[in-house]
Amino acid sequence: MDRFARAIIRNRKKIILLFIIISIISVVLTLFVDVNYNMADYLPQKAVSTTGIKVMNREFTQAIPNVSVMVENVSIIESLDIKRQLFEVEGISEVLWLDDVADLKMPLAMQDNETVEGFYKDQSALFSVTIKDGAESDAIAAIRKIIGSGGSIAGEAANLNDMKKAAVAEVGLAVTILLPVIIIILILSTTSWMEPILFLSAIGVSVVINMGTNIIFGEISFVTNSVSPILQLAVSMDYAIFLLHSFADFRKEYDDVEEAMFHAIKASATTVAASALTTLFGFIALIFMEFRIGPDLGICLAKGIVFSFISVMVFLPALTLSLYKLIDRTAHHTIMPEFRNIGKYVAKLFIPIAIIVTIVIVPSYLGQGKTDFLYGYGDFDANNELGRSNIAINEKFGRTNILAVLVPKGNVAKEVTLTDKLKQHPHIKSVISYVSTVGATIPSDFLGEDITGQFYSENYSRIVLYTDLPDEGEKTFNAVEEINTIIGQYYDEYYMVGQSATLSDIKKVVEVDNSRVNFIAIAAVFLVILLSFKSLLLPIILVLTIEVAIWINLSFPYFTGTSINYLGYLVLNTVQLGATIDYAILLTDNYIQKRKIMPAKNAIYEALSIAFRSILVSASILSFAGFTLYFTSSNTIVVDIGLLLGRGTIISMFMVICFLPAMLMIFDKLINKTTKGANFLMS
Repeated sequence: MDRFARAIIRNRKKIILLFIIISIISVVLTLFVDVNYNMADYLPQKAVSTTGIKVMNREFTQAIPNVSVMVENVSIIESLDIKRQLFEVEGISEVLWLDDVADLKMPLAMQDNETVEGFYKDQSALFSVTIKDGAESDAIAAIRKIIGSGGSIAGEAANLNDMKKAAVAEVGLAVTILLPVIIIILILSTTSWMEPILFLSAIGVSVVINMGTNIIFGEISFVTNSVSPILQLAVSMDYAIFLLHSFADFRKEYDDVEEAMFHAIKASATTVAASALTTLFGFIALIFMEFRIGPDLGICLAKGIVFSFISVMVFLPALTLSLYKLIDRTAHHTIMPEFRNIGKYVAKLFIPIAIIVTIVIVPSYLGQGKTDFLYGYGDFDANNELGRSNIAINEKFGRTNILAVLVPKGNVAKEVTLTDKLKQHPHIKSVISYVSTVGATIPSDFLGEDITGQFYSENYSRIVLYTDLPDEGEKTFNAVEEINTIIGQYYDEYYMVGQSATLSDIKKVVEVDNSRVNFIAIAAVFLVILLSFKSLLLPIILVLTIEVAIWINLSFPYFTGTSINYLGYLVLNTVQLGATIDYAILLTDNYIQKRKIMPAKNAIYEALSIAFRSILVSASILSFAGFTLYFTSSNTIVVDIGLLLGRGTIISMFMVICFLPAMLMIFDKLINKTTKGANFLMS
């Protein structure tokens, strides 16, 4: 460590230049990192819907419809002309309308009313359009020109396009809001106007490098793209604060700034490493999720923590030594109070908080386990164009949710029976298959590929189901299982694909992920604390403190009757533990040191006085980062992560300040006996 610290001090100009060059390269590389908005791509390869999508892409040139387009006040002739125009749009592979399921030469009044009104009702036409992957933006722009401002567009591809447009702007907005707030918080808690710039420079460089190095993956998920820069910035700001505070302390002992920085690097390396390690393990736990958005986010965040640690221990000292004269010239008095007597005031809350926690711990644990979850993108915002389009289409034609079923080709009689059986399901509005559209009596060999290609491949027959189901929810998942049961009565091998089928598979996968990821995160953090304090009891107390905070946080949706996205729930479980356990470690470390020279009550007063400001600053930044995501994002997954993180950080802070001290005092004697080298002062 001595040689490492001396090397940084000696080569500071080279280090600064190197980090600047790497940062510039990383900024360029971020432009080549693709962002994936399709959650289905992150399902395990063994998931039925994943296999089904692969089979359908291999067997059929046309995918299932992913956009609904409604045009009002049009005749049949005008509707057919609009269909022709839609079909000519580059990127659109298929357009289904009434003429594909009914004979328009016959009067509509003589045909099946339910079938007709699924596509044409009250002089409004509803088209089912299939847009190719990657062509969403241009295709939807072309559709809008065709249907005009009065038309409505909804569906998976429209959702995807809307998210893509919003994502970049929202990340920029979040950073724009968060940075000034962080600067204000840092100004209040530091003694130089220059210090906040140093903090943000060190962490900002690591964020840029982290995002640039994502080029090794080729692409990252939309969740990772939206959340990881903000989380990395907020979580690792502590590391820079530790180092510069240590540097300021050693400058009081050493006149030579290089010598002060040498000792600051040595003194803070262990503290920063321990803090980074607990957060790192929390993020690494996400890697063990089968739903691969978890590993995508976990790897990126874990990588970011490593880069933040390197930046703080290498780049920040070099930068600080180069600018220390500017730091001195911009010095000011500490604006934030020292909180020297905070322990005496907080002590009044120890017993009441301990009683309250004892009362709520069981209900909170049970409540967080009964939360109603969402697995997709949730409801639409009625205030934007996409939300209004969804509402307009649903009001006119009812909700339409399309599923596709692939069954082995060859047995026409079985297809007829299955089609008739599926039509009887209460949530299936219509069934489009070869036998229901062309007819079982006409051999497919007699017809052209343009007709048969949408129904038959070399090995499979495709049946498209138009349902009135929401994308997800108990009713939808039950219906998917019922449809699977019906198909299973006729075929041993089959595949169901579509948004609801995908979300049903996601539900099954992430329910298994929950217990695994939580166990790994808790075990890893427990082990880090065990090794850090060499104590058997302290890991239990510290982990319990944060876990109770997590349970209280995650029980809010259950007790308020709201739903949250399961991915937000799962990510928060590990992020809140990994990010806020540092507060508990900081307070406990100070308590143990003070307990060696003073009684328990005085030791806890002193520990709170020393740690309170650091905890308050760190929690303020992390909490505000969460609430910034909540208020700036239109993506429900990011919104839920933001709300849970913002609220959870505040709860963790209060648990560490009010509940943990009570536990440390109650179990003081037992902690002394179970902690190696504790040597508490005996009263």
